[in-house]
Amino acid sequence: MGLELVENLLEVFTAEDPMAFDHPQGDPWSDFREIMRVEWKVEFKYRHVLGKYSKFFIELANHRFLATECGNCGKVWAIPRPLCPDCLHVTTWKELPGTGTLESFSVSYFVPAFMKVETPYVLAMVKLDGADTLFTHQLRNYGDLEKIKVGMPVKVAYTVEKVSHPMLLMWFEPA
Repeated sequence: MGLELVENLLEVFTAEDPMAFDHPQGDPWSDFREIMRVEWKVEFKYRHVLGKYSKFFIELANHRFLATECGNCGKVWAIPRPLCPDCLHVTTWKELPGTGTLESFSVSYFVPAFMKVETPYVLAMVKLDGADTLFTHQLRNYGDLEKIKVGMPVKVAYTVEKVSHPMLLMWFEPA
């Protein structure tokens, strides 16, 4: 009986002293250099309150795109902001038409496994009609990558399928 009892054991090895030059009397950590590396899956649930942003996500589920507007300076924030970052006044909700212009984009052929999306993944920065800021989200249904151009019109599209996070209720696609 021994290490074969550890089913998730990857390896056992002896780590070298990275500062041997600094230990003329010997390695003070020599008794701690035998290393066991294991692997295990950790799964947990995390509860998160979306707080003052909740209405944005609730309305995405209703196929409505909301931003916030500052009654003091008039700036329209998409991504919504409960408090105007420019003048620190409380904002109010404002529905946008869900159309806009592609200002920039990035194409990624590698994404973390937890994202569960197809590659290439296109991250778009969109100036929504009626907003003063950019909104960053996924661009889908674009056809060939060569068809994606800065300045192209885009629209918000909404899912009709169940999603694991409310941010996945929408994405952008060519208008």
